[in-house]
Amino acid sequence: MIRILSIAVGLFFTLALAWSFGNGAYNAITEPAAPTAEHEFHLHPKELHLASDGVFGKFDKQQLQRGFQVYKEVCSACHSLRLVAFRDLKQIGYNDDEVKAIAAGFQVPGVDPTTGETNTRPGLPTDYFPKPFANDIAARAANNNAVPPDLSLMTKARHEGPAYVYSLLTGFQNQPAELIKEFPDSKTPNGLHYNPYFANLNLAMAPPLTADGQITYKDGTPSTVDHYAKDVAAFLVWTAEPKLEKRHQTGWPVVLFLLFATVLGNLAYRNVWRNEKH
Repeated sequence: MIRILSIAVGLFFTLALAWSFGNGAYNAITEPAAPTAEHEFHLHPKELHLASDGVFGKFDKQQLQRGFQVYKEVCSACHSLRLVAFRDLKQIGYNDDEVKAIAAGFQVPGVDPTTGETNTRPGLPTDYFPKPFANDIAARAANNNAVPPDLSLMTKARHEGPAYVYSLLTGFQNQPAELIKEFPDSKTPNGLHYNPYFANLNLAMAPPLTADGQITYKDGTPSTVDHYAKDVAAFLVWTAEPKLEKRHQTGWPVVLFLLFATVLGNLAYRNVWRNEKH
């Protein structure tokens, strides 16, 4: 009797689930959702190719240093890199003296050894990049009630992360007239900025890269907004996955070993069981 009841209950829930799925599919087909401004005008990220792409990808250290320069001179005013220590910059080609100089250029939280009171001090290579704001309240007050996200893992946290960062930084523009015409209630609010690569089209961040020549590269690379955006996107790929090159270098020998072991195991199997009848 219990078995029959269990089967009946299971059958009931199966039928209920099938009915719910079928009813939802029918409603979606016969009564499609009304189009929205986000659906109609949100754009897929632009195509971006970096040296780190693909299974053989390697970091272009010169590009990473340029990207760090963009972060330091522009992005660090609002965005933190809480998972990156100054000493990590040695991985992208800076020497010890350069790392010390970079760290000393940042003020990090400290404690006065004589009074025990909190203060700030020049950074050391062992310190992590400091937050630009004391707390979220201060961050919201300076950024139209929005807290700028930490960028350490940004390219891993967003779909097509590097292309998303590049597209967002180069995508600020005036709101299209056809959008206002089709969706009169979708006008960009005061204090926000239209960007078709952002999920809801409007974000609190003002265009950080405003004009060519805003940053001067020391290696002679053209100082253009397009290069700034590509370089900082490449730098953020490194902050999100600093061991990418090591992973690639380790992965291929492992794959080749597993293939060799598979072939060897198969040959051993055939040799051991070749005289046995199945």
